Amino acid sequence: MDTVKSIANIRDCFGCGVCAVVCPKQIIEIHLNERGFYEPQIVKLDLCVGCALCRKVCSFSDEGCAVDSSVVASYAAWSKNAGVRRQCSSGGVAFEIGRYLLGEGYKVLGVRYNTGFHRAEHYIASSVTELEQSIGSKYIQSYTVDAFRSINRSEKYLVVGTPCQIDSFRRYIRHYKIEENFILVDFFCHGVPSMNVWKKYLQKVEKKLGTIFSVYWRDKKEGWHKSYRLKMEGEKGEYVSQLSCGDSFYGLFFSDECLGEACYQCKFKKKISSADIRVGDMWGKTMKANEEGVSSVLVFSDGGESVLKASNSILVAMDGDIVAEGQMEKSPTKGPLSAKLSRLLSNPLTSIDRCYRPIRNARRRKQLAYRLQHPIAFCGSVVKRIFKLKINQKR
Repeated sequence: MDTVKSIANIRDCFGCGVCAVVCPKQIIEIHLNERGFYEPQIVKLDLCVGCALCRKVCSFSDEGCAVDSSVVASYAAWSKNAGVRRQCSSGGVAFEIGRYLLGEGYKVLGVRYNTGFHRAEHYIASSVTELEQSIGSKYIQSYTVDAFRSINRSEKYLVVGTPCQIDSFRRYIRHYKIEENFILVDFFCHGVPSMNVWKKYLQKVEKKLGTIFSVYWRDKKEGWHKSYRLKMEGEKGEYVSQLSCGDSFYGLFFSDECLGEACYQCKFKKKISSADIRVGDMWGKTMKANEEGVSSVLVFSDGGESVLKASNSILVAMDGDIVAEGQMEKSPTKGPLSAKLSRLLSNPLTSIDRCYRPIRNARRRKQLAYRLQHPIAFCGSVVKRIFKLKINQKR
């Protein structure tokens, strides 16, 4: 077997799973590696025929993108349905696009959380009721293979995924000359944390809740800008933990110390995409007073523009730089604690709190150093917080 023509030697890739789907011999499987990221594995090397299809659809093995696209339109947007907007992480536009296309005879490949397998996974929705399982962000890597393999290439689909998943999928449908049957949607992506983080977090929560029935990564109970609020429901009650209150999962995720290796060389930041539409949260100054949720939307194709305008969404045309304000402009940087965290996370005996401790301590040292260097600014911020607290108490 010529390993140059296959993904046999690929490690620490995007884990998109498209190579496993395209393989004519079905000898590629996707498994979590020791660091907790999906990775391809050729399980029967002797059956490989060297067709190179797995490399042809592999975005990771190509420095470029599947599409040399440019933004044709950009919007601040949100669902006209207040209930949808309230349930969704930002403005609910991706859900409205899915609902519209279901009515047009499409099926939707979205992502749901499977409490049985404790994973995010792509699945095919054929009705609005099934589509509702995809509502809300899932801040872990999704398993794609079963859903992607279930696609009937003669049918029409909306496919939603990370930018790297969508780029590989674009190569897949281009190979089969069926691009006209698909609308592709990606999102502004921070990166994916190790599944070892999530497994350890679940172990902690399960001690309190027992069997977990549902997971919500974003909860707008206190407003959109405070929606990094992990909520789980289980047989013994409910568990809620917020980023602003030191949640260990979010603390590790946003530390950028335990992301996939490929995330540190991401080629899809800001306005670079192989999708028809890109969505996300419209963070930044423009919508900072809004607490209901607003989607950032970048459109890359005429087909994407047509679908977006037909969806049940309010669209406010804005400059692309304003729409993408607050989103990452470049890849995250691996910090000095990454290697240590990888060892801790790979140790089955180490708890999530023990893994988070180096991050928490480093953050505290940084905060202390800032206060010592800028005492006036620090005192001013304390006064502002006290003043704000008193105002809220009067209300």
